[in-house]
Amino acid sequence: MKSTHLSLIAGTVALAAITGFATLNAPGGPAVAEAGSASSLPVERSSLVCPAPSTSDLAETQYTSYTPPGSETAKGEGKEGTAELKPALPVLDDDEVETDPKKIKKAEEAAKKAKAQADKPVLAVKEPGTPVLAEADGSAAPALVGTATGRLAPGWAAQQTTTVTAGGARGLLGVSCTAPDTDFWFPGVSTARSRQDYVHLTNPDDSAAVADIELFGAKGAVTSEVGDGITVPARSSVALLLSTLTDEAVNDLTAHVTTRSGRVGGVVLTADDGSGADWLTAAADPSGTLVMPGIPADATSVQLVAFAPGENDADVKVQLMGKNTTFAPAGNDTLHIKSGMTATIDLKDITRGEPGSLRLTPVEKNRATPIVAALRVVRGTGAKQEIAYIPATGPVGARASVTDNRAKGSTLSLAAPAATAKVKVTTSAGSGGGEPAVETYTVKAGTTTAITPKPPAGLKGAYALTVETVSGGPVHASRALVLPEGGVQMFTIQTLPDDGGTVVVPSARQDLSVLDD
Repeated sequence: MKSTHLSLIAGTVALAAITGFATLNAPGGPAVAEAGSASSLPVERSSLVCPAPSTSDLAETQYTSYTPPGSETAKGEGKEGTAELKPALPVLDDDEVETDPKKIKKAEEAAKKAKAQADKPVLAVKEPGTPVLAEADGSAAPALVGTATGRLAPGWAAQQTTTVTAGGARGLLGVSCTAPDTDFWFPGVSTARSRQDYVHLTNPDDSAAVADIELFGAKGAVTSEVGDGITVPARSSVALLLSTLTDEAVNDLTAHVTTRSGRVGGVVLTADDGSGADWLTAAADPSGTLVMPGIPADATSVQLVAFAPGENDADVKVQLMGKNTTFAPAGNDTLHIKSGMTATIDLKDITRGEPGSLRLTPVEKNRATPIVAALRVVRGTGAKQEIAYIPATGPVGARASVTDNRAKGSTLSLAAPAATAKVKVTTSAGSGGGEPAVETYTVKAGTTTAITPKPPAGLKGAYALTVETVSGGPVHASRALVLPEGGVQMFTIQTLPDDGGTVVVPSARQDLSVLDD
């Protein structure tokens, strides 16, 4: 019986390494971990989902995937592992029961073909340190779901970058593939007639998920009778046009997506008739202090959208962390956000030729009401406008990576809101060749440093950027990718929160005599 108990403990420790489970107990015995007796171990399994890239036949999409190299203790304990992204299954229309044998057979064959296609990886990382890429054209490119295991799991990252040169979805649309979750906030969405905003929900698991969508405007909750109980079939993705969830046309909204069962990846595809299109990823969890890093130096318009989800109103200071100092924008130094309502500020061309990052802090330190927020950023004017979004994001922490950097067009922004910090920036080898390089930067407290990464020597293909905190205070980061097209400076911005490549696991310490029968 002793071996049974010991196997159970070993299995529980392994579970902790995967999920972050932090308290272990022997069956019928005392706790086997004590406060403070913990260590960091690499995760052994990671999941990512990517939305369907576009409905435009003109769309050209590049997928990239990458796992950063780590120390010997951060490689999945020597396990080789896999890191694959595969097509999600199509959502079939089953509103009507089919009785025609020929049509039934045809449908079964189509389903079988779709299942076989979904078993073929679109992207498969072979080893840490080298990105892989794939391409897809047109509107038929599917959503992707995937899992990384073993030494390929810690820090696994992926991105899809889509170029659409004409039509209502014109623009450069970039999104980092996201981990599935159960709760998402999207400040900055709209149901206005000039907007086409779709929330994409992708389910990576083998059972259906059920999600709810709530919308909040400047006057509070927006009436919706069809936003509850949305079923997302197993290993599938659905896209819902937000304006179909309500009869109200509201320009600035906050969307809240939660799941009743299962988990999904959630992102919003926004398209504006006059300003192009891009993806809006979920904002950081509600907090009293928020940072939105990496406003481009040449931004022509910046709009802040914020929401207070709790029972209390929020009063926050609005500050721009510029190249050399922090300052409050004239006339917009504070913002009052009513409970359950969305508030906005038009910050116009706040950066005035220098890169910057926006910081929100409570007016009164002892009243730090949690809020969520995001920025809508415009570059260019008139018919040559282009939009991107910067949601509030957590710090880089130990490490964060962003894929799909080209020979030209990448800018990395680093913001240190509280204290001076030192970071290490690694440019990986290219997907088709090249030598990785490492540089170290110091970011002064209350400032933003914009870096044009030096591409790897001998670069072929795309490369990844990895940022690691070396010392000092927290650092928030984003990467802007600019790909000019037809006289339009098309761009997209991705934030770099901590990749969650390690979890804290308690050390097992126990008197084994309790296991004796």
